Amino acid sequence: MQDFKSLKIWEKAHSLVLDLYKASASFPAGEAYGLTSQMRRAAASIPANIAEGCGRGGGADLARFLQIAAGSASELEYHLLLAHDLGMLNSAVHEGINVRIKEVKRMLTTLIRKVRESS
Repeated sequence: MQDFKSLKIWEKAHSLVLDLYKASASFPAGEAYGLTSQMRRAAASIPANIAEGCGRGGGADLARFLQIAAGSASELEYHLLLAHDLGMLNSAVHEGINVRIKEVKRMLTTLIRKVRESS
């Protein structure tokens, strides 16, 4: 068991969630239970799964939860593209957040590989 708050990947994922909430605050009210909710849940799922994996017993559990976090990051990447294509996010905001999602995905992939190698 390790402290998830000490992981750089968790810090980056948490920061991403905070910024995604700010970016989606201006979405149309009609999307509150639609795309806004989907994006926010997918984003929050990334650091939440990292935290849950760290609270589990062994490396296999951690790797599984990191894999779930990576899936949520891919889901968020698509929702972000959809929001952009629907005109809810301007290109600069879309690109800035998308770069950060890709960084988180790369970090997760690296950490998953390291955890699996050490298990």
